[in-house]
Amino acid sequence: MSRNRLSEESSPYLLQHAENPVHWWAWGPEALAEAKRTGKPILLSVGYSACHWCHVMAHESFEDEVTARVMNDHFVNIKVDREERPDIDAIYMGALHRLGQQGGWPLTMFLDSDARPFWGGTYFPKFAAYGRPSFVDVLERISGIYRNEPEKVAGNAEALVHALSQRSGEIDGSAVTDPLLREITQRLTRAVDSIRGGIEGAPKFPQWSFFWLLWRGAIRYRHEPAKAAVVTTLERMCQGGIYDHLGGGFARYSVDELWLVPHFEKMLYDNALLIDLMTEVWRETRSPLLAKRIEETVAWIAREMVVEGGGFASALDADSEGEEGKFYVWSAEEIASVLGAEDAVIFNAAYDVTPEGNWEGHTILNRLKDKGLEAPAEEEKLAALREKLLEVRAKRIRPGWDDKVLADWNGLMIAALARAGSVFDRSDWVTMAKQAFTFVEKKMTVSGRLVHAVRHGQGRAPATASDYANMIWAALRLYQATGDGGYLTSATAWTDVLDRHYWADDGGGYFTAADDTRDVIVRLKSSGDDATPSANGVMVSNLVHLGTLTGNTRYVQRAEQIMRTFSADIARNLAGHTGLLAAAIDLLSPQLIVLVRGQNDPSTDLRSVVHSLSVPGALEIEVSGTVGEVGPPALHGKSAVDGRSAAYTCLGPQCSRPVSTESDLRHLVYELRSIA
Repeated sequence: MSRNRLSEESSPYLLQHAENPVHWWAWGPEALAEAKRTGKPILLSVGYSACHWCHVMAHESFEDEVTARVMNDHFVNIKVDREERPDIDAIYMGALHRLGQQGGWPLTMFLDSDARPFWGGTYFPKFAAYGRPSFVDVLERISGIYRNEPEKVAGNAEALVHALSQRSGEIDGSAVTDPLLREITQRLTRAVDSIRGGIEGAPKFPQWSFFWLLWRGAIRYRHEPAKAAVVTTLERMCQGGIYDHLGGGFARYSVDELWLVPHFEKMLYDNALLIDLMTEVWRETRSPLLAKRIEETVAWIAREMVVEGGGFASALDADSEGEEGKFYVWSAEEIASVLGAEDAVIFNAAYDVTPEGNWEGHTILNRLKDKGLEAPAEEEKLAALREKLLEVRAKRIRPGWDDKVLADWNGLMIAALARAGSVFDRSDWVTMAKQAFTFVEKKMTVSGRLVHAVRHGQGRAPATASDYANMIWAALRLYQATGDGGYLTSATAWTDVLDRHYWADDGGGYFTAADDTRDVIVRLKSSGDDATPSANGVMVSNLVHLGTLTGNTRYVQRAEQIMRTFSADIARNLAGHTGLLAAAIDLLSPQLIVLVRGQNDPSTDLRSVVHSLSVPGALEIEVSGTVGEVGPPALHGKSAVDGRSAAYTCLGPQCSRPVSTESDLRHLVYELRSIA
């Protein structure tokens, strides 16, 4: 009997649609078998819980009885949470791109009964608008074509599957070298808005991979304009409306070029990557603004984004009470009623509050008129006022909380917190990272294999390469933060799983889906930039780090093979592979800094030197007494000097003499991180 089956799912996004009159199926063998049994085409709808336009289409069409009747009569309707099944989303979004469309969510694809795509789009309005036909018209037209023109449908499906199946990097391109990376750093710097930061124009996204490459290029090639571009971008974001000035944390992107008006959803991955980038930039600049935003964002994570057991939730919705941003915006009258007239004047001047507002009659709090923070006394006053407003805001109806735990996004946050906790000497942040790591390791592992998503103890989605890549990154960061060799053991074990089930033997690189993931029509191999870094880019750095720590050359050889595999893709689109290009610096220049604590010398002075200089991509390890079998052979057995703490730096297999003074270590780090 046909019915809506989504109430049986655990994904918050799917559960949002459990009461629709549409007879939804979740993606899986039962739904695909139903399409084969009935011979109906599949209507595949992909979205996520914090997606504003997904909500709009749901209210307009999926909750409408007439539209649902057309869908149920002519299609097998399948709902997918793109965060729960990123492998499925990537396949059909790739098909839409090959149809010449830009893409976005909700993704609306039409598949034949073998799950092969033949046409699609994104948001379709209930009634014809925005130059788009009504959704019901689309449904009836597609149903008619599928029924009456099977040859056309089959031809489209075959062509799209063939295009998706084409292997990348079949012809080697040029090697990635320092001269090329220096040139790219200079070129990409010119694409940044020198006044407002971000890439010129609107909308503006954080684009971590892009700015991570710029920062790495700035440090390695001593390119001050690139450094300024990254600093300006982060400062403007930190002062803009994209940042939640009351609760902490960044929204997904800004719809304007000022960073003023956000798309209000707050995603775990954006905040993880921004914490990491801000931490690295703070090491170099000592910016009080960046330090404060890191602290506030981590406080938001701890307060609102930790699930029972210590894992991190995925997202907060943009909408509440059916309105985008309602939870976050204010009026001048509301602020005066909370703070009183005198304090409201102070707050309004700082946060751009006016009677007319700055967005649709409301005010999005921001400090874009300020480059940095005010004097400590003034900031203390503003903090007290913000706390009063936050208490009032907490009583509002909250946006939806997507509390599923994703292994890949947790890996990003764990890595960021482990490094930030070390740099800012916040053991509580490292503890948060350790607890989330344990959650993934204990609650998201079945028979030695990760699962991608878990909610309330239920996990069904198979792991992708990014789950392993990001958790390996997290393990390596925790190993550096704690010295616990168990994390290194986890990193090597997960790398073995990746190599066994995801490595492409016929050309190199990691597939998104494992070799035993049975419900994908094609296994994709991705190297390009997305909102999150690609698994292959992350693994280049991971493999270099594992090779450096263990001395096992097969790790480095595999990293080199990834770069060869995608070299032609990089050559065709340099700007689309900034994450992979940034990782290439690790391959060109594997860097290791080791602090050896003396018997009665805590090494805090040497540690403060390391944390006061940005050394992006470097491994940073602290040991007591003597270096064991970690790192290059030249480092083995090295110890403190005459009981005093000592530091060593290594570039590839070559390691420096020991140094015990701050000035000597600073000189060594400068030599390590940059080339002329």
